[in-house]
Amino acid sequence: MKIALIVNPQAGGKKSEPLLPLIEKKLSFHSVNHDTYISLYHEHSQKIASELKIDQYDAIIAMGGDGTNFHVLNGLLSAFKPEKIPPLGIIPVGSGNSFAMDLNLLNFEDGIRSIVQNTPRWIDVCSFTQDRKKIYFVNLTGLGFVTDVAKTAQKFKFFKDFSYIIGVFYRTFKLNFHYMELEIDGKMISGENCFVEFCNSRFTGGNMMMAPDAKIDDGFMDIIIAGKISRTSLLATLPKIFKGTHIKHPAVRSFKAKKATIKTWPNKILLPDGEIFGTTPTTIMVHPKMIKYLK
Repeated sequence: MKIALIVNPQAGGKKSEPLLPLIEKKLSFHSVNHDTYISLYHEHSQKIASELKIDQYDAIIAMGGDGTNFHVLNGLLSAFKPEKIPPLGIIPVGSGNSFAMDLNLLNFEDGIRSIVQNTPRWIDVCSFTQDRKKIYFVNLTGLGFVTDVAKTAQKFKFFKDFSYIIGVFYRTFKLNFHYMELEIDGKMISGENCFVEFCNSRFTGGNMMMAPDAKIDDGFMDIIIAGKISRTSLLATLPKIFKGTHIKHPAVRSFKAKKATIKTWPNKILLPDGEIFGTTPTTIMVHPKMIKYLK
């Protein structure tokens, strides 16, 4: 077996680079041949993936977090037809690793195990349009409060996981709503909104279960909508996201859909797979069983 190993040395607070020699040693022990590519800047892994000679590899592995996987996926789909792409894999060493959890990859050893076992499964891929171009994601994309929190957290990254707690409290204090029109498989929903998440998999921000009923191979995305909500109620509800019981709140609605079109006033920034990229208006759709991932 031969793999392309695309490494993000910044992932997980720069913890991936010290792990690389150990991971390469374990791969060699299991007779997995590998070409290692190390990204040098934020979107470099996307460029690396787009320039691979993919017919040389039995799998392409992203070593990092959700963002690294996002860039590898988009690099491949920008350059190759889906049916030509070998199975993808993840060695989860990022700060979140949310999508990896739906593949039962909880640590780097699980990632190595999935490569050695080499048992791929088909999964759905979602996309949204931006300047007539498709941007792909496999975890989720969101807008509103969730994106605002992520933007604030980026400014406090030196606090690591605590940066998101800072983001939550700051954005709750500054809480504001936007007006949206959301068409879900032909059904129109409109009104003031706190946030919307378009979920292919269950988790976000690590082990926060944003969409407890989502499945990565059912041909649907789960759309979680939080309407207008008070600051007190928002803070009281947020901890419930770890068990997925936040969807029982009267201000929260969930839908399964294949396609959705959203407009907001004002335009809102998107957060695909933890990356701050794109804005509304946009159309989100599901591409059933588009890519194989190692589990």
